[in-house]
Amino acid sequence: MAKDDYRALLKPDVINTVSGLSLISRVIVDGYLSGLNRSRQVGAGLEFSQYRGYEPGDDLRLLDWKMLARSGRYYIKQSEIDTHITVKFIVDTSASMLHKEEGLSKMEYANVLIASLAHLAHSQGDAVGLLTINNKQLETLQPATGKSHFNRFLYQLLKLKNQGSWPERITSDQLHNRSHRELIFFITDLYEQSEEITNMITALKTSRNEVAVIHLLGKQELEFNHKGQVIFEDLESGEKVKVNARDARAQYVQAMQSSMTTIKEKLLSSGVGYDLFTLDKHLGEALQLFLKKRANLI
Repeated sequence: MAKDDYRALLKPDVINTVSGLSLISRVIVDGYLSGLNRSRQVGAGLEFSQYRGYEPGDDLRLLDWKMLARSGRYYIKQSEIDTHITVKFIVDTSASMLHKEEGLSKMEYANVLIASLAHLAHSQGDAVGLLTINNKQLETLQPATGKSHFNRFLYQLLKLKNQGSWPERITSDQLHNRSHRELIFFITDLYEQSEEITNMITALKTSRNEVAVIHLLGKQELEFNHKGQVIFEDLESGEKVKVNARDARAQYVQAMQSSMTTIKEKLLSSGVGYDLFTLDKHLGEALQLFLKKRANLI
């Protein structure tokens, strides 16, 4: 197997073991790091962004006037970035994350993605933490460093149980200490009834942290390429509905695109990062693109 070719390992019996997940994440991260141009003094993509929005009380001498000229907005250049940071993964473990395409579920895809990002953070000496949520349970693994903690992180990730839906009542204080400086990755399919997930994400954003949403969807969820009479089951409610795929496709795709655009615009306007990952895309390439964008390489 080539060093950067992990795809033969993307099987449930490999993904769903600590050793297998550790191996896949290591292969993906090693492939990414070996491709970086090491002559450039840039990070690997898990650092805080170089800029943050101007806030009342900031020293005006720190304003980046070039950014103002380009964007029309006021930014402060962060000249001092901590060598080590705390990276927290907040994971939507509702039943809809069990949606599967081509033998791989959104949750299995998420596990590989999370393990890879956590492996990168761990290799940099950063503390990693995990918080998994649905309306049945909320489990937390406090951020820490070290090999034994990383293995426990992977174990915790694998033993999570997808069930139910997103909680109706949960506050941002239950997910994040606002006094802490953290890089938060929020992994979800963003299936919500009335903006409950989106509102929670925007509430997490403070001047001291960075929040990046990883939106996971299947190709069929986006394109609705079904044929004939199809019975769909809501994985969260169990409700079933029969539709004519050809008649429903145009309306479905339009509604999906409209919803995604609205959510993305709301997140970005709140200072929250947003990236879409789809199950049909090469995970390693998608992750490399994501990290290079974060590291300002593209």
